[in-house]
Formats: sequence, structure tokens, C-alpha cells
Amino acid sequence: MRRTGALALIVALTTGMFMTVHDARRAEAAPALGIDLDTTTIPQLQERMSDGSLTSSALTAAYLHRIRTVDPRINSVLRTNPAALAQAAASDVRHRTGRVLGPLDGIPVLLKDNVNTRDMPTTAGSLALAGAPPDTDAELVTRLRDGGAVILGKTNLSEWANFRAATPTSGWSAVGGQTRNPYVLDRNPCGSSSGSGAALAASLAQVAIGTETDGSIVCPAGMNGVVGHKPSLGLVSGAGVVPISAEQDTAGPMARNVVDAALTLAVLRGSDPVVPRGDLAGKRIGLWRLPELGPEVDALVVGAAEKFRAAGAEVVEVTPPYQDRLDELEFPALLSEFHRDIDAYLATREGPQDLAELIEFTRSTPEEQTCFAGQELFEQALVAPPTTDPRYRAMRAELTDLAQRSIDETMAEHHLDAIAAPTNPPAWTTDCARGDDDVIPSSTPAAVAGYPSTSVPAGFVGELPVGLLLMAGDRQDDALLSLAVEQELAAWRPPKFLLKLVVDLPMGRSPGRAG
Repeated sequence: MRRTGALALIVALTTGMFMTVHDARRAEAAPALGIDLDTTTIPQLQERMSDGSLTSSALTAAYLHRIRTVDPRINSVLRTNPAALAQAAASDVRHRTGRVLGPLDGIPVLLKDNVNTRDMPTTAGSLALAGAPPDTDAELVTRLRDGGAVILGKTNLSEWANFRAATPTSGWSAVGGQTRNPYVLDRNPCGSSSGSGAALAASLAQVAIGTETDGSIVCPAGMNGVVGHKPSLGLVSGAGVVPISAEQDTAGPMARNVVDAALTLAVLRGSDPVVPRGDLAGKRIGLWRLPELGPEVDALVVGAAEKFRAAGAEVVEVTPPYQDRLDELEFPALLSEFHRDIDAYLATREGPQDLAELIEFTRSTPEEQTCFAGQELFEQALVAPPTTDPRYRAMRAELTDLAQRSIDETMAEHHLDAIAAPTNPPAWTTDCARGDDDVIPSSTPAAVAGYPSTSVPAGFVGELPVGLLLMAGDRQDDALLSLAVEQELAAWRPPKFLLKLVVDLPMGRSPGRAG
């Protein structure tokens, strides 16, 4: 990974727009509900719905109104669900009759548009899948429906979860166009769950679902100033989710606070809800500083460590091993896995039936090339060794082993409860011609290992959010969320929808966040 260099941030003359958009957000339907949609939590909403002072119908209508009036600025929501208000009305009946289905009953949820829905299109951002919806819901959508959640709509994403071109632009798809970062509109929201992260930052839903192969839940969370949890591999079903790799893909919750993320995870995995308590006393945190992300980011991470110490935690600096080898092995393994898994998925849908047909569709469809024309990853995957090849098997075995050891050995050596690292650099300027300026090594160990990771807001470099990434061992999801370090960091603030910043940003290049 290359160094980001120094940042010199000067706010452009956007005060007039800031006042217009910011005041418009505050003038949304939320005051009529008697709650602040920016800060309210699911438990608070459920308490209000239980005592009859709030209905899911009113809450859903408020979010739909915000989508209509605020989302044109950021372009994060592809479509809303025509059945959302009917689902909310059904939840109101359950609340009145004491038959509430769980913590998400009546709560509006946005889904990334690579998650199958039988009643709405599921496109992965590509016109290749823009025909008839899938025949069935993804299993995670069934869990949400069974839990009473209101499926509010689908969010934009990086097309094919950022696994198409060698120099992609995160947040762009042929179906949805470019999603913008709500904090500064010419900045990138990071991929590939870009629409989910941006929509939450703009308070367009209570929670959202993202997906990750490596970084695409946690990076959009960090870069949009919200919470994102990448679950342990297999904890949330991947059935009915457009794939990159079954060895790394997972869906997970994104929210504006850790409590909402934890409650949503419980529904997705089919377990009893666990509300994080947030006690750092006696915990040991390993600090992986990653100074290559720049001095401003490093200062935020060091400041976070001081807050943890003040809350009673012990913090020691660590450097997880094997990172260079992980970087060498991950991409070649994903190419083989993508060919296998996308062929299997495409065979269930109308349109191209395998990767070769998808390549031809993309080549012959001008609308697929309006931001960038490349599909180098598709082409490389087409000729990659099959997953039955002994060379691939050896590569994946070494890759997973080293990723797990990088976390397990670091935690054991220092007797840690979690490892903390910066989630992201400040958002780069979106540029179709250049592609992403993506320098984010922190997500890889947990992503490749299949271990959980959680990003929480850590602070700002100028007007741009930076997240803190926490990771731990396999199936330690509840323990990780229960650290709830967001209370100590207290770093969240609403976006200002600034037009742009004037920036001196000599950043390096690396591939976009996958999945």
C-alpha cells in the first residue's frame, strides 16, 4: 500500500448551500414525530411504538419523505419499496395487539442492491440484471421480513461490488450512477456498500444492509461517519446475495449507532438480541496505527487510544504479521472464486448465464461504460485457475491460515480483547477518469480470516469522517460489539452536504474495496 501523504484542507465557499441543505434536513418530517431521526435508536423507537406515541407508519413516511427530498443530493437510494407503508401498517397492528415480532418490527431498513428481493429488482448495479426480479428473497431478507422489518428500498452500490474494473470508481453503477459522500459532495463514499453508508449518514433509514468481501462494509461506514459490522463468515447466510467469493463474502448491518447494528445482526443471524453495554474497564486493546494513512489519521487513532485508557482499558501498540503475503495471495484467489460463484448465481437469473456472456454484455452495452469502460477483473477471472486446481487450493489454504494467524497470534501474544486500527483515510475526490485513491490495509486480516470487524466513527480530518476498525477472533461478534467504544469516542456529527473542499491530496493508488 502506498502512502497517502499530507492533507491540507480548506473549506470552499459553500456556506450558502450548507445552510440550505442542512436546514432542509432539520425541516423534514422528524420534528412532527417528536424524535430526532439522526440520533434515535431502535430501543427508543420501540418504546415509543409500544406506548402508542409513535407508529411505524409515521416513521416510515418520515424516512420516505427524507429520501424524496434529501437523496437527490447524494444519489444513494436506487428505488423505494411500494409495499413499505403496507408493511408498516401491518407492524402497527402487531404493536397494538401485543404481537411484536422482535426488535426490528416496524423499523425501516434499506438493502444493498446485490441482495435478492422477490418484489423489487436486484441488479448489483448492472443493466445485465435489470430485468425481472429474482424468484425468491435472499435468506437474510426472509429473516428481516419474519422479524417485522419494513423493507424501505434498495441502495446503490459499486457495480458488481467493485469487482469489474482494475481502476473502478467506488459508488458508481450503470443502473444508479454515482453516489456522493454526504459530508462533501465531490468526495467518494467508498465501496462497495456506498449507497448504504451514504444513506445512513443522511438519515434516510434507521439501518441498512451492506455486504463485504474485503472492506466494503467497514470502509463505507468509516468514510460516511456511521457504524458498520462485518460478521464472522457464515454467521449471516449468503444465500441469494450476488457473490464475489463464498470464502470471504458476508452481509452485515450498518447503522448510526452500535446498539442498532447489534440488534440488526441478531435478526440477520436468528439469535436473541444482545444490547451492548460498553464497559472498557480492564479490557486490553491492541493499537495497529498504520501511519501510511497520514499524520492526521494517525493523530485521531492515538487520541482514541488515550480515551480508551481514560475509560480503564489498557492499550498496547501491535503490528499483525503476514500482511505482505496476504496482499500477494488474496487477489489471485478471489479471481478463481469469482468465476465459480458468479457463474452459479447468473444461472439463477434472466440475462447473461455465465461470466463469458457477462463480459460480452458489458462490452456491447454503452451505458455500462459511461464512467469507466474497463472490465479487467472479469477478464482475468475468466482465465484464472479453477477452484479444483491444486495451485488454487494451496493458495487459498495459505491465505486463510495466515490471515487467521495474523489476528490469533497478535491477540494471544498481547492478551488482547480486540485489535484497533484506522478504518479509512479521508475520502478522496470522485473521478471516473482516475478511479479510486484507495489505501486501506486494515480490513484485510479479518476479511480474509472470516473473523468479525466493526467500524465506529473516530473523528474527522477537516470535514471528512474517519472510522476506527475493531477486529477480534472467530465468532467474537457480540464481544466486539459490546466494547461499544463509540461512547468514548463521541465522534459522530451530521453531514453538512458541502459542495467541495479545496484539497492538496497526493495519494497513492491501489485497487478498490471489493465486495
